Amino acid sequence: MSVETLFVVFAGAALITFGLRALPFVLFGRSKEVPAVVRRLGDLLPFAVIAALVVYCLKDLTTNGLAMNLKTLLAVAVVSGMHLWKKNTILSVAVGTVCYMLLLRI
Repeated sequence: MSVETLFVVFAGAALITFGLRALPFVLFGRSKEVPAVVRRLGDLLPFAVIAALVVYCLKDLTTNGLAMNLKTLLAVAVVSGMHLWKKNTILSVAVGTVCYMLLLRI
């Protein structure tokens, strides 16, 4: 691929990303009321995303691999405990990820 083609592809991706980020501000500026369905989605989607991540992370648990299951479940317990303690999602996920990576090395 030539440099010009790469530039066009990256510029197009940047413009599309910027447009998608700016679209809510254009549609729902300060003068317009946000529709109830959009507010409802804003309330529900964070929980749906977390639920999907939990299902994805725990889908591979088996009944015969106790050591790996124990490591995964311990990391889940660390994330849950950290979130209940600090109420900070990013911190909980970061600490849980570090814990899981350390457990995999044991």
